[in-house]
Amino acid sequence: MAYFEMHIYSESLGVQTTVNVIVPQQSNSGEIGVVTAVEKKQYPCLYLLHGLSDDHSIWMRRTSIERYAQKYGICVVMPFGGRSFYTDMKYGEKYYTYIAEELPRLMQEFFPVSGKREYNYIAGLSMGGYGALKIGLRNCEKFCAVAGISSVADIEKGKERFRNALIPVFGEELVIPKEENLFTLAEEKNSHPQKPRIFMGVGTGDFLYEDNCRLRDAFQKLDYDYTYRESEGIHSWEFWDEYIQYILEWMFQ
Repeated sequence: MAYFEMHIYSESLGVQTTVNVIVPQQSNSGEIGVVTAVEKKQYPCLYLLHGLSDDHSIWMRRTSIERYAQKYGICVVMPFGGRSFYTDMKYGEKYYTYIAEELPRLMQEFFPVSGKREYNYIAGLSMGGYGALKIGLRNCEKFCAVAGISSVADIEKGKERFRNALIPVFGEELVIPKEENLFTLAEEKNSHPQKPRIFMGVGTGDFLYEDNCRLRDAFQKLDYDYTYRESEGIHSWEFWDEYIQYILEWMFQ
């Protein structure tokens, strides 16, 4: 695998920003302890989002994502999303537009990845799980599968827990537009002919467990190709490192 730390200008954000990317190497003959890269003209691409207290570097630092991705011959894109909840912020940058629209176009410009829906996936943890589920549902024509781990599943309830972080996102009154609510989106996109496959995972000891269970129940009442998994665990990297492996297997096998 090749690993890139890219510094790029984003028109959506209006600033330079950073994104980490891992891409399969066409040949790695002689590299010890590594399975030979899968040779393809275009690679499936997973957009992998970070949580509220993290940045674009965190997946590489806290998990073995590069080694896990090697097994499937995929490209993984890890952008910086600030504390935006992957939203076009009221007092801040347009991170929804950046992640959902501009970043895929830039990655197709720089790397051998396709814009076809069947080649594009999105996942994340906590705030990033919310962002991945939201972006995937709002862009059914772009992403074929979506996964959230320990997601901020109920943004309305999150107004109490994440008030200070959400004021720059939605304003002082914390009015949440319907397109930012996962429960509303799940219902609205239920009849979409290209709605994505959905995976949700959460630890039974996670402080967001009950919210995830309620979103799970909402999906199960609808007509989605939906997978839910829970096990003992809390809001921690030990749990997320385990579950990103489940997600990759679910997505790519």
